[in-house]
Amino acid sequence: LPGQLLCNLEPEAVSPLGQNDALTLAERISKNCVITHKKCLTTGEKGMLPFQVAVSLVSKFDEFSPEILTSLGQGAVGLSVPQIESQIRDQDLLASLPSLSKVRGWNAQQAGAILSKLFHSGYQIQDGRSLAALGSLVAGMEVDRLQEVLPDVVLDALQVPGFATQLEHLSPAQKTVFVHKRSGKNTGSTSQTCWDGSHGLREGGRSVANLHLGTCRKETPESYQQSGQKEGFNSGRSSSSNLSSVFQLIAATGGFKDLMKHVPDELVPYIPKSQLVPVGEFSIQYLNGKSWTQEQATVFFDDVIRTVHDFSSLCASILQGFTCAAASNLDTERLRELAKAMKEKKVQLGKDQLLCLADRLVLHGVPHDFNEYPEDLVLFVSPSDYGAIGSCKEYFAHVGKANVDVLEKGLSQRKQLLAEALDCLKISGPHVSWENAEILGRLACDLSAEYFKTSGKNLLKQLTQCHSFSPNQVKAIQALLCSGNTPLGPPAEWTPSTLEELSGLFHVFDLCILQKIPVSVLVPQLKCLLHKSHLHRKDLAAFVKSLRSPRQKRSSESECPPGKEATDKKIEEETLPIDYESVEEFRACLGNEILLRNLSDLSHLPFTDEQMAVIKEKLDGIYPDGYPDSVVRNLGDFMTLMGPEDMKKWRFNSSKTLAAVLVNDLSPEVATAIIRQYTDNGGPLNAEALDAIGTKYICLLEPDQLKKIDENAIKAANPLDLSSCNQNTKDILYRKAKRACSDRHNPPQYYECIKPYVGAAPVEDLRALTKDNVNMDIYTFMNLTKDAIWRLTPSEVKGLLGKNLPEMKDQQDKSPIKEWIAIQPKSELKRLGFGVNGGTPKGYINITPRNNRPPEKSGATSSLTLHLFPSLLLTLLLTAFLS
Repeated sequence: LPGQLLCNLEPEAVSPLGQNDALTLAERISKNCVITHKKCLTTGEKGMLPFQVAVSLVSKFDEFSPEILTSLGQGAVGLSVPQIESQIRDQDLLASLPSLSKVRGWNAQQAGAILSKLFHSGYQIQDGRSLAALGSLVAGMEVDRLQEVLPDVVLDALQVPGFATQLEHLSPAQKTVFVHKRSGKNTGSTSQTCWDGSHGLREGGRSVANLHLGTCRKETPESYQQSGQKEGFNSGRSSSSNLSSVFQLIAATGGFKDLMKHVPDELVPYIPKSQLVPVGEFSIQYLNGKSWTQEQATVFFDDVIRTVHDFSSLCASILQGFTCAAASNLDTERLRELAKAMKEKKVQLGKDQLLCLADRLVLHGVPHDFNEYPEDLVLFVSPSDYGAIGSCKEYFAHVGKANVDVLEKGLSQRKQLLAEALDCLKISGPHVSWENAEILGRLACDLSAEYFKTSGKNLLKQLTQCHSFSPNQVKAIQALLCSGNTPLGPPAEWTPSTLEELSGLFHVFDLCILQKIPVSVLVPQLKCLLHKSHLHRKDLAAFVKSLRSPRQKRSSESECPPGKEATDKKIEEETLPIDYESVEEFRACLGNEILLRNLSDLSHLPFTDEQMAVIKEKLDGIYPDGYPDSVVRNLGDFMTLMGPEDMKKWRFNSSKTLAAVLVNDLSPEVATAIIRQYTDNGGPLNAEALDAIGTKYICLLEPDQLKKIDENAIKAANPLDLSSCNQNTKDILYRKAKRACSDRHNPPQYYECIKPYVGAAPVEDLRALTKDNVNMDIYTFMNLTKDAIWRLTPSEVKGLLGKNLPEMKDQQDKSPIKEWIAIQPKSELKRLGFGVNGGTPKGYINITPRNNRPPEKSGATSSLTLHLFPSLLLTLLLTAFLS
């Protein structure tokens, strides 16, 4: 078989092969294909071989010698955990390490089982080479074992070619440890790096001022490593836990430049923002070309654009950090150059960023080169303004290609765009021509259900690109597809290519559509449908049940019929729910061992309620005294079967398990019970646990739990949004965060560290920040306690907001800024210099209400003044008498 066709093999094609032929095929597959766990492969994904083929290959062998393991090559990824544990000797694994360490796609369980046997055989991590020799297997190392590895060893391993790329497949918790080890040791370079108060960062006694730009890393088609990360090769959900501590030590030993220079690219997205505040002079070459997140890039964007002459030399990951505050420091011409660079690099900007750009760039009309700016910018320019350079049809053609989801669906601005588009295209009724549908583009997603019913066949292409629909729109699409009144014909005539063309609408397929698609077409696509469908599990289960073959009579249902036993292969193919004609047969054919081994995969299949009950019955029978950690973390959708009495018996205190459980859609009551069971069992509230709890559940924690949170975890975990929490929760977390961030002696770095929790800061702490040039954004300011805001003077607010002060004008009619303005002296507000209206005239007395609540009515100032009139009158009379 030609090499280019090997990757199209199905598992059935491998079944007849003997061992020798299987090894020959495995060697050829290793050279030509990438074995993937991805559930839905499209025709454009060449060279991707389904994982089940590898499973079929390794099933040919009862024992695995070093020669067989080496010959299997990439096919070894098909080994199951039981095969690793019982069919491979420890010494054979050790002898096969050079080959196994190069296999791509191990999941955490496979790699963990191999490492367990390796360490049992006496393998030790004594230096960088012995760590790097693990290669792709490093994904299976437990966090506790990683923490025992000396920093010197990690540093040496990172110098071994190819090892850093393996870090891409680690869980965030594992990456945290690696960064921590990297930051715990100075690089030992002969060029000493130190801080000089007057000259910034210096290397070997000389100031680092060169602005040599690094080369932008080009975006390439999704690589195997990227797809592997997305497909969940490291099963389970981990948090980005303790990553910040990793970087703190690098910054402490070598400064900002050393942090940028020596952290592997695979770990860059995990650098906390508090470590990204440039101090002193720095070289942009260490920033450029790295995969920054948008939040990270925001921190240093202003410093970069003030230094760089040619904006087009910057990578997209830096340009996405554009802020309005930074734009205020650029003249119009430079801002245009920046906008063109962002268009060239296809930078995705958010609503506020685009709005800021539009305000500056079209202040005096739409420029002639407007189409060279980011394409989403057109959403913030009116058709009449665009008329200076083009027709309304041209305008809406650009709108149709833009990401209209930058504007929330239902927003008045988005509704206005659609109304103006219909007027421009002279669409007065629900009929939309194919040509006009092309112009509308994604704006067609906002058309009412009537348009879908009447013109659906012309709009089908556009509808496949929509991200969401209203209930009425969904019903109209379902009726359209079920009727067959589209260029694709009725569902009964659909082919595999039809389903691929409609993949963007899988999530709205209902039973009317699904039941009409030929089974021969549907079943091969079943995995994709199940993964993309938004149908409730019960609806999916009802559909899957309808696919079962007609029931045949059997003499007994207490025994599993020959050949129908549940196997790893059937579970991988995800056909288990349709393989059994009755609940009794399902119970008889699902063995306890296969259930426990594949619990995580089974939890996502569309079982009927009766089948789900069988699974819970089996689990309860195996663990009558409560589920252990290994079961709890893999329950997935089976969580819906669990009640409070079940949870009280769970024996788990692993933060990794907590993360796996809380990722499910849980009610606040259930989440509270789970977190309580975790903490009562001694589970630590470390960074990984905080990331698992996240903003969604943090407000559920009781004071006794909050007090158990590790202060360093506050600093290391992902930022939490505490806006919905009670004040006591905010106060406790702020105090912990303040202590945790106290080691950040550079004010901007301290502020970035404390920022997620600063909403509970007392006025004394805020006044201290006013002297530190922290440039607080307006939304953070508006979420401070009202008591603290009212006690700040205009000059203090100016010091706090810094370059973001002009944003206050846009928010002056919103609480609490509106109430703060009302009680400030008019003369002091005027000194702010950006046109805030209001304030109290000279000679009036301002009193903050005793209940610490702002006056709610617009006439609040006048009301206060009237209440004070007797006091003012008495003061005047006394003054007159004494004079």
